[in-house]
Amino acid sequence: MLPYMFRRLVYGALVLIGVNLATFFLFFTVNTPDDMARLNIGGKRVTQELIDKWKGERGYDKPLYLNTAKQGSERITETIFWERSVSLFKLDFGRADGESAGDIGHEVKSRMWVSLQMALPLFVLQVIASTAFALLLVMFRNSRLDFWGVVTCVLMLSISALFYIIVGQFLFSRVLKLAPISGYAGGLDAIKFLALPILLSLIARLGGEARLYRAMFLEEIGKDYVRTARAKGLAEIVVLFRHVLRNALIPIITSAGGYLPYVFLGSLVFESFFGLPGLGAYVIEAISKQDFAIVRTMVFVGSLLYIATYILIDIAYSWADPRVRLR
Repeated sequence: MLPYMFRRLVYGALVLIGVNLATFFLFFTVNTPDDMARLNIGGKRVTQELIDKWKGERGYDKPLYLNTAKQGSERITETIFWERSVSLFKLDFGRADGESAGDIGHEVKSRMWVSLQMALPLFVLQVIASTAFALLLVMFRNSRLDFWGVVTCVLMLSISALFYIIVGQFLFSRVLKLAPISGYAGGLDAIKFLALPILLSLIARLGGEARLYRAMFLEEIGKDYVRTARAKGLAEIVVLFRHVLRNALIPIITSAGGYLPYVFLGSLVFESFFGLPGLGAYVIEAISKQDFAIVRTMVFVGSLLYIATYILIDIAYSWADPRVRLR
């Protein structure tokens, strides 16, 4: 396994370098530092003195790729590419481009915990609810419960998450007054602010996940080992949980594992609509303000998390199925 993990880490590092280079070139090809200064200062009618001042305060007054005026190591490090792109590999995210020019690393650390408070319970509940619902439909397959369950999954899958948010806020916050419509508080008070977005996000994803898991369980339930288990006199619920579920773990791990990066990055839509100060809302605010430093940082963090997640998924494969060998 160790040689395999080493190769995956090398491939991941190469992918991360490629994403970082592509992001840097794309952002600075579309917008030069002067364009970024005009966007943040407020329009085209700004003096060159204001542009130079803005660039100097944020380190954009340096050469983009190569500084020919310096010698030695300073010639390399005194560039925008080194300070804004290479420094990301040291987890030095620098400062934002906005008026406040806050430290991005501090914001990421503080907002990460808010996103985790929402995403970790959501991830666990999502896996449990989707698996249980899918197993229920498979247990009563070819019945009215199965038919209407599939219809419900398709309907839930077809409805936008925005619909669930709007209806949920109106019903649970305005009519029933069971939860605040938006906001956040620390400590145990966070539960009342997080309960509604977790519930609505769970409902929004339940249809698609349950329908996918049901298809995987139905594929497994017609195989020979399942018929052999039934022939031994095992109850149907034992067959489903001990045999079908265990052998369908690999696609479930793949589907659920792909959601893990959102545990750290947060939900863009739900955090914005419910006023949660997490990473998702941070990205939306950066996009609306055209703060490219924050967007570049979050693209890098997202790529890093996806690479780490799929390495963990490969390890989970070998745990779920002894036939899988990582070489």
